[in-house]
Amino acid sequence: MKRLSPVTNQSHGIIVQATRTFHRNQYFVEQSNGISHSGDMSPIGKLQSPFAKPFMPAVFFLSGVTYDTLTLTRIDRLQDNLLLLIYLLVLGVLIVLTGRLGIEPAPGREQLAALSPFARGALRVRPYYPMAVQFLLGSLFSAYAIFYSRSATLTSTAIFFALLVALLIVNEFLRDRLSSLRLLVSLYAVVCFAFFTFFLPVMTGYMNSLIFLVGAGLSAGVTFRVVQLIYRNNPDRSKREAVGVTAPAFALIGLLVGFYFLNWIPPVPLSLKFGGIYHEVKKTGDHFELSFEKKWYQVWQRSDNTFPADEPIYCFTAVFAPVDLNTTVYHHWYVRTHDSTPFAHADKIPIKISGGREGGYRAYTFKQRLNPGEWRVDVETEDGRIVGRVSVRVEERSDAAPTLRTLVY
Repeated sequence: MKRLSPVTNQSHGIIVQATRTFHRNQYFVEQSNGISHSGDMSPIGKLQSPFAKPFMPAVFFLSGVTYDTLTLTRIDRLQDNLLLLIYLLVLGVLIVLTGRLGIEPAPGREQLAALSPFARGALRVRPYYPMAVQFLLGSLFSAYAIFYSRSATLTSTAIFFALLVALLIVNEFLRDRLSSLRLLVSLYAVVCFAFFTFFLPVMTGYMNSLIFLVGAGLSAGVTFRVVQLIYRNNPDRSKREAVGVTAPAFALIGLLVGFYFLNWIPPVPLSLKFGGIYHEVKKTGDHFELSFEKKWYQVWQRSDNTFPADEPIYCFTAVFAPVDLNTTVYHHWYVRTHDSTPFAHADKIPIKISGGREGGYRAYTFKQRLNPGEWRVDVETEDGRIVGRVSVRVEERSDAAPTLRTLVY
């Protein structure tokens, strides 16, 4: 999960630029530019100056995503999920403060002196709300993009993953727009939805449509509560405006629910760790021995790409599932005899899996003989979402018996 570090903070825009447009309050202008009253560059200004280069946001963005890719491991790590929950909580608080206080420069010292310590602190830092919001959104979208990428395939389930990646990139350029309540609340609805989609299956051990709809309902409820806190007893805001802010967020949640029933959302927290087609699969102790053809120059090959039509064929897969999650996946066999025709259903074999193993739950199915043509095996959830895919071309052969290599998994 996302860890707080100098690299991560930089990658999501927690950098105050050395120059800003003029604000109405002279104190804020001097502070944001790092210029002291004497006209000299303050230590903060000197520190900020190197980070104001136009290419630095891209450098920090790529560094942060690379860091996340290397450090984020299991989607069921409790401490990492709790950190994401804290991010969501703090982000919600910042959105409420932005809605109630705005992002204007702090008032004068005399006005601040008459307020409570909490109110003084909130007003003094409110110009920095957009930067903090940008950091939190970037942290969440980065974590989600990495986790969802492990479950997405080059099928329709990649659509939601592509949306997360797009929001992650666009977030790097949104800081000047993050005072818009409609935009903030809509983005908050998306990050809540993406979180509860995998968090509830991890926590409950169940993965089905009901759990998904509960997560969507929680997302809508949390988003509604944030809007309610913004507009409650707020004379500067109207109920009509509250409806205009809430409606796009609820519409987004409804759209994402539609994505689910179209099988456009990756089946998180499941992911295919390994899969391939083999001549034989044998279990020896705690390992599986997988036999396949491999010529001397095929250095990276780990399974069969082509297969003889007159031999038994095995499909071996390892599917990662969180601890305590027990569900059923299917090896759905498809065939296409001609390139001009679509794939057609051939067989669908259920496999009960249990979670917890780092390398994934290992299982295989086999067929006695296949007709020549293009074959594929989709690893599917009970609701039809694709966890992964294994493909092979079956063809007639008249040559001698192939030389087989063995892979231990």
